[in-house]
Amino acid sequence: MQWETVIGLEIHVQLSTRSKIFSGASVAYGAPPNSQACAVDIALPGVLPVLNRKAVEYAIRFGMAIGATINSPAIFARKNYFYPDLPKGYQISQLEHPIVAGGRIIIRTEDQEKIIHLTRAHLEEDAGKSTHEGFHDKTGIDLNRAGTGLLEIVSEPEMCSSAEAVAYARTLHSLVRWIGICDGNMQEGSFRCDANVSVRPAGSNVLGTRCEIKNLNSFRFLEKAIDYEVTRQIDTLENGGSIIQQTRLYDADRDETRSMRSKEDAHDYRYFPDPDLLPVIISGEWIEQIRSELPELPEGRRNRYIQDLSLSPYDANILTATRELADYFEQTVQLLPEQGKLCANWIMGEVSGRLNKEGLEIDQCPVNPKQLAELLLRITDGTVSGKIAKDVFDSMWQGNGDSADAIIDAKNLRQISDDSEIEKWVDEVLAANQQQVADYRAGKEKAFNFLVGQIMRMSKGKANPAQVNVLLKKRLAV
Repeated sequence: MQWETVIGLEIHVQLSTRSKIFSGASVAYGAPPNSQACAVDIALPGVLPVLNRKAVEYAIRFGMAIGATINSPAIFARKNYFYPDLPKGYQISQLEHPIVAGGRIIIRTEDQEKIIHLTRAHLEEDAGKSTHEGFHDKTGIDLNRAGTGLLEIVSEPEMCSSAEAVAYARTLHSLVRWIGICDGNMQEGSFRCDANVSVRPAGSNVLGTRCEIKNLNSFRFLEKAIDYEVTRQIDTLENGGSIIQQTRLYDADRDETRSMRSKEDAHDYRYFPDPDLLPVIISGEWIEQIRSELPELPEGRRNRYIQDLSLSPYDANILTATRELADYFEQTVQLLPEQGKLCANWIMGEVSGRLNKEGLEIDQCPVNPKQLAELLLRITDGTVSGKIAKDVFDSMWQGNGDSADAIIDAKNLRQISDDSEIEKWVDEVLAANQQQVADYRAGKEKAFNFLVGQIMRMSKGKANPAQVNVLLKKRLAV
């Protein structure tokens, strides 16, 4: 039997506020256990939550970015369950009236572009953390995270492979960083994925029983967990078993998912409106103010790069992967507006290659956009060849801020475009390589490239390659 995979993702985005969503406690990462848990966070009797306005603003900003509806009023509810790291015995979340409804994300995989619709995005508080390290037969509770503001983003079940799920998660990760609502640090838990996975017979319109894989904190684990779970479910069904709706955890060491608990539905949590929090009324003026403050979004930049700079969709996708990379490209191409492709090639090639090799981010690049643009200008005006430009770039990377011109002059790297000088090298190479000359005249094109290489080597890379080609062909035609 042929099977079809159905995936929906719930992604928890930690909002980049300085304090928690219902208290003034700090959310700084790495503090000693329980040092950032105030009376509200640990649910001392008589304390009341106070909503963080910035968290609401960030949620609205996200809703604007995905073309969603902003609900007013948005209502907070109590999600009741008992767990050691949940001091109140309930989590403040949203159910029937989330702050963001609908919206869509465009994802791109190797072979297609696809729209993924969102169900909702709602505000809620994080729970604390249970830890077992350093305890023998005991569990430690750290409530530093308790009350940290989250935006839970829920997709429709419209993804049909782990590749699509990863593309969606990556796109969302880039977007929340782009609009400045989350730092996206997955190692610190700022961006966590839950995957709802089911399978059904190919062509069926009926959803299969889903299992939720919790707390996937890397794109690689997301992919591997989904692939394992799909295989597990298909094997179970083909062997006559049935899928039980449950919550599962991914064990990276064993590369498998395992059962954690039976999967709860909304009614199991006994949701009801939180009596301590008033409905949130969001004015149209506030929404428009936030809309006006949004940066140009990745999709807008991508389309502009394709239309205005004649970049390929592939190049535009790469250059808009992060806002920092797009800004670097933007600042470079502003100084060379007619050389968008050249700027793109260098940033995706030399710049990104060196950054990856040295484990740096684009905002740590030793060569700033102005310096890069000056170097590329020297390629376009014929001062240096592309090969020599790479040597200049290497010196700029390792140097102390010297300009391309300063390095070119100091190392005497200016390209030679004088015909008479180039002709001398051409004649010397032809005289020394008579067999290759004969091969070329016999129709072997590779011999021409060999001769060009010899001329460039003789000139120490300084000869103008275009002129070398013209003059060499002229001599060989005699």
